[in-house]
Amino acid sequence: MLKRSASRTLIATSIIAVLAGCASNNPYDNQPSSSNKTAIYGGLGALGGAAVGAATSSKKDRKKGALIGAAVAGAAGAGYGYYVDKQEAELRRSMQGTGIDVQRDGDNLTLIMPGNVTFATDSATISSNFYGTLNNLAQSFKQYDQNTIEIIGHTDSTGPYQHNLTLSQRRAQSVADYMRNQGVSGMRMNVRGVGPDQPIADNATAQGRQQNRRVEINLRPIPGAYQ
Repeated sequence: MLKRSASRTLIATSIIAVLAGCASNNPYDNQPSSSNKTAIYGGLGALGGAAVGAATSSKKDRKKGALIGAAVAGAAGAGYGYYVDKQEAELRRSMQGTGIDVQRDGDNLTLIMPGNVTFATDSATISSNFYGTLNNLAQSFKQYDQNTIEIIGHTDSTGPYQHNLTLSQRRAQSVADYMRNQGVSGMRMNVRGVGPDQPIADNATAQGRQQNRRVEINLRPIPGAYQ
């Protein structure tokens, strides 16, 4: 009886820990956190998953079964908000110190890759010293495969408009091709170049032009995959 009681205590403790994780706030205070609905349904899913995991596991592995069941069902119950929390945390960790800025707006993630880090001047060939960063990015995209990947090339306004438009398209395509070569599904990717049409800074200054030369990767939920 004592052993059975201890086992139940361990399972209950595991469930509470997972529920607390599901209900916690977004760790990045300056970013919008997931809704209460995410926490509530994630917690309920975790509770049910833990019960199923424990019940279907052998006596020896009951605690482990509860943890696995809670994690899987919790993610499914919470939906995309819970999912993108995990993806955001992983991207921030793996992209730290690379020059890539990770931004979040609700359940949408945007990665901003500065042109001076990714490409040589007036070139669409990816700099070799950036391969390692893109490899890590591709690995993350393969692990978190429940969103679409929109890759958009941008330039500053210096030079002929058509040249900039073409360069931005070629740069975005270079990133997409690299991702595809690393095993990221091309079916998830949409590629386009917008030249100087969507500046984020003043093209009248050198600093502003540098900010405008970039490739953005937008991660959005696959339509219809989550309710």
